[in-house]
Amino acid sequence: MSDKTNKITCIGSGTIGSGWATAFLMKNCNVCLYDVSPEQLESSKKLILSNLKLLEDKQVFENRSMGEIFENITFTTDFEEAVKDSRFIQESGPENYEIKKRILADVDLYAPEDAIFASSTSGLLITKIAEDSSHPERCIGAHPYNPPHLIPLVEITKGEKTSRDIVDKAFSFYTSIGKEPVMLNKESLGFIGNRLSFALYRELITMVINDCCSVEDIDKVVTYGIGMRWAILGPAMLYDLGAGDAGIRGMSKLDTTLNMVFKDLSNLNHMPKVWYDVAEKGLESEKENFPDFIGKTRPEIAKFRDNMLVEVLKLHKKI
Repeated sequence: MSDKTNKITCIGSGTIGSGWATAFLMKNCNVCLYDVSPEQLESSKKLILSNLKLLEDKQVFENRSMGEIFENITFTTDFEEAVKDSRFIQESGPENYEIKKRILADVDLYAPEDAIFASSTSGLLITKIAEDSSHPERCIGAHPYNPPHLIPLVEITKGEKTSRDIVDKAFSFYTSIGKEPVMLNKESLGFIGNRLSFALYRELITMVINDCCSVEDIDKVVTYGIGMRWAILGPAMLYDLGAGDAGIRGMSKLDTTLNMVFKDLSNLNHMPKVWYDVAEKGLESEKENFPDFIGKTRPEIAKFRDNMLVEVLKLHKKI
């Protein structure tokens, strides 16, 4: 059974909020999931049960059934009920400063003063989210990667008034539930992961629109090339290995090539209006070419993704 004195509140029951709830349940936490919409909460229940079913089928749980695990979550549309007596609040509301500020104002009103407020924001600045809060010292950014119950990474950011003690406690908490937190030294739009992935996304968009290659070609390059290595080690370490005995300094032999490629990389600074039409057409073609074991529909492909992620986690001994 979970420790009922250690209440974790998830605010927002969309894909990210439901994923966080699943992650906390996996580690035997007592979870309360809040949303303003009863219909959204019903959808969230189904999603969490689906998440747990996949994990049970993959024999992730030891001596526990998904039914027993699911007993440790409650659902509510009552904000005060959701956050009272909570020690940790994981906010996953819409990516909008004003909405997050309103949520935090209610947290200040109803939650214990020592409860940690962790926003799942994908890139907004915690200093701005917490600028009107009566307790900005307890506010951090804690950006997961989707799906949060399977991807271990959590990017932690602090605002100008965030307490170092709160940061340390949050870091320890995420570590205790099997996450791999990283701490940014200073606030940065997009944090680490999204800045890296958005750089790749920008190059992807530019190459496809310029007819250098197809959407499917780029996905193949990542899936069956660079992405396979990235699932094992990070890019800096891979360059260190790839350069031979000289390590990362051995990459200097490619400086001339790198300098030319750097100058040729995309400098796109806005989203092209044509992109989504081009992307949809390319993705539909890619899905049609998928083998049956991957699937053709989004739910089928998502299930394949999650099954494969569990296998990668097992290789990393993270599950």
